[in-house]
Amino acid sequence: MSTPLTADRLLKALRGEGLHVVEVAGWRTRNRNHKGPWGPAHGVMIHHTVTTGTDGTVRLCRDGHSALPGPLCHGVIAKDGTVHLIANGRANHAGLGDDDVLRAVIAEKPLPPDNEANTDGNRHFYGFECVNLGDGRDPWPAEQVEAIARAAAAICREHGWGAASVIGHSEWQPGKVDPRGPIGTKDGAALTMARIRARVEQLLDEDEPTAPSTPSKPKPKPTTPKPTTPKPKPYAPPKFPAGLTPGRKAPSARGLQRALKAAGYMSKGIPEADNYGPATQAATARFHQAHPAYRAVGKHYDPAIGPRGWAALHTIAYGKKK
Repeated sequence: MSTPLTADRLLKALRGEGLHVVEVAGWRTRNRNHKGPWGPAHGVMIHHTVTTGTDGTVRLCRDGHSALPGPLCHGVIAKDGTVHLIANGRANHAGLGDDDVLRAVIAEKPLPPDNEANTDGNRHFYGFECVNLGDGRDPWPAEQVEAIARAAAAICREHGWGAASVIGHSEWQPGKVDPRGPIGTKDGAALTMARIRARVEQLLDEDEPTAPSTPSKPKPKPTTPKPTTPKPKPYAPPKFPAGLTPGRKAPSARGLQRALKAAGYMSKGIPEADNYGPATQAATARFHQAHPAYRAVGKHYDPAIGPRGWAALHTIAYGKKK
């Protein structure tokens, strides 16, 4: 169960992910909590607005219309990637959706088809409305796509969620199609939630989110340096190798196995092999159970290991010896 973020934490998380955020007046107390509870929070939902222009879209999402009172989201993501914060609390964006989908989001499992509308999504999902006509032809600029992924990653990072906690409106409510349309690049690729989730996963696998740019400080006047004793260089784990996929041969699998043995997660009696097989997967899962923060994807028992997990494991195994 996840308690929704406070206004301060939400703002700090978004800016900490390197996003340009505009605070729309009154957003901290604008919500529809009088219509029902806000929380527990379980995920992030992405929409397209079926509008053009930032100012008009922000007003619409703030105030709503006769058929649907505002606020209609927590934030509007403009074409240039700017995030306009609209509300903090329950918002009219998700509506009724499929309870099976909600359970899959909570468990971070693959989504089932959304064939029911029996569960209130407004209380459980953060919502971002993204400026796009939604006709399947209006392109998504690269900076807007990146901002969508970073906004979702910021919230997931704060809650400790994985990328599977990010869904599209079309995956929640039957009959919805958003978000859709081509990405504004030469290859003409379509915007899909699989693409968004893949980028969110990359962002979450970074040690620290990208900080927003700050003006450069003036250089201090040169001074005569005092003699110092050189410090020993900190331990640097080996570079994360490609090819560490279960069942695939990879010479670097031996390096992983040696590190697992040295760290005490794999029996030293198991022979090394050029294969990331069951014994190595089981040992990697034990490492993730002890250090869930370094999992690559999925749950703590997922056997996959990413760059952060690789570096942490080698530091645990060999760092103190250097």
